[in-house]
Amino acid sequence: MGEKDWLGYLNGGEGWIKLYEANEYTKKFGLSLTKDKVLRLMERRNEALRNEGRVEFGTGILQKIIYAFCDSDYVGADEWDEILGRLTEIFYLYKNEMKDEITDDELIAFMREQYDEVCCGDLDYLEGTCLNLFAQAVRAGYRGYVNSGGYHEYEQFDLRARWSHEEFIAALNELCQ
Repeated sequence: MGEKDWLGYLNGGEGWIKLYEANEYTKKFGLSLTKDKVLRLMERRNEALRNEGRVEFGTGILQKIIYAFCDSDYVGADEWDEILGRLTEIFYLYKNEMKDEITDDELIAFMREQYDEVCCGDLDYLEGTCLNLFAQAVRAGYRGYVNSGGYHEYEQFDLRARWSHEEFIAALNELCQ
């Protein structure tokens, strides 16, 4: 078995079966992956691991990302596999950017919350703004996410003033009158 074959085995093996079986759960959200899409996701994950100089065994983080994001209002069936691939790449990039100070679950919780509440499904904003600011804080020594599990952290680092729900509704009502 050559080096490439060995790494492919370690970084996936038959893990695609577990990802394919996740369809049973995600179908209730109108999402599913074909075997071909699962295999392409595994390839994309392996490429992201190589690019970031990381190694993982089995399904790695993909399964956690699937379960964390499948019920988002910003995910649709047509782009489900592309979103998963991009989230996986972003995840590995920021695991490195944060020097592995943050756990997988904390990072995924942060990513999901920002994806829905701040980014409104915009992966570029998640990667280039939310995670970038958070990673800078983590590298500088911030550890507040340990107690929160990664939730409700971004507002401390957000550079934009945002409206509360009440402010938004009041402005909307004013515009509609």
